[in-house]
Amino acid sequence: MRRPEREIEDMATQPEANRIVLVTGPSGAGRSTAINVLEDLGYEAIDNIPLRMIPRLFDGVSIDHPLALGIDVRNRDFSVAGLLDLHLDLSKRPDSAASLLFLECRPDILLRRYSETRRRHPLAGDDTPEAGIAREIELLRPVEEKADILIDTSLLSPHELKSELHQWFADQGSQKLSVAVQSFSYKRGLPRGLDMVFDCRFLSNPHWERGLKDKTGLDADVARFVHADARFAPFVDRVTDLLAFLLPEIEAEGKTHLSVGIGCTGGQHRSVIVTEHVARALADRGLQVSTDHRELARRGLVATGSKDLSERGKATE
Repeated sequence: MRRPEREIEDMATQPEANRIVLVTGPSGAGRSTAINVLEDLGYEAIDNIPLRMIPRLFDGVSIDHPLALGIDVRNRDFSVAGLLDLHLDLSKRPDSAASLLFLECRPDILLRRYSETRRRHPLAGDDTPEAGIAREIELLRPVEEKADILIDTSLLSPHELKSELHQWFADQGSQKLSVAVQSFSYKRGLPRGLDMVFDCRFLSNPHWERGLKDKTGLDADVARFVHADARFAPFVDRVTDLLAFLLPEIEAEGKTHLSVGIGCTGGQHRSVIVTEHVARALADRGLQVSTDHRELARRGLVATGSKDLSERGKATE
């Protein structure tokens, strides 16, 4: 990524609540994608807002949440001078940290994108798309020169642009990857939204043991029975090691939530025990983990919904 020559403050060090990001660039360079990513990061996002209306957002109101404002040359009151004056005024506010994000892109890539979508370029008029693109790039050149952050999207996929924006704007504390580990019954089907699934039906089944059928994986005697299976510990260790290896890479891709399912036949014994042990092992490695036992919650044996690991005791031994 090309950066401005002057030094700028690292976005990660700015208080998240009072950030204001003005997002602009040539049509087709990815402004809408950037606005959507910032919205997913917790910003209040407003796209195509007229310049004259932006100061009204702050009249008598302190900045207590981050804002992402999309600026488009198609706005009827758009002007380069007006945008630069707005950026300067917002930068002077004592209660906010304003940044101008400019998304640049090569003319040939912009032309290809317009050809693929068959949209008319806003500055082309009756002329060719090439002419409209050239006019807009030249019009925005002073804005590009004053931008705090420049991102060249020419060779970036939407996913890669998202990753780049996360590096600049994701709050390191609030955007830590959270992992939800859920037990379930294969008889009732896979829960929706799972990213990864592990099957533990090969483990010894307490359902067929006298006195254990009606208990759950949260009961100590059921746990002891499953622990006695020589395959239990190696399975838990391998699942934990795999997740511990993958999670930093998944987080680096900008993902903020991962849902892991662990299933057995009834979702009452084995999957519950494995879920508890895997979640505890991940939490002990400093990861943000929650658990949910779908079948137990459905039967009223535990509270409905996920539960953060820090809010309960250690897994049943």
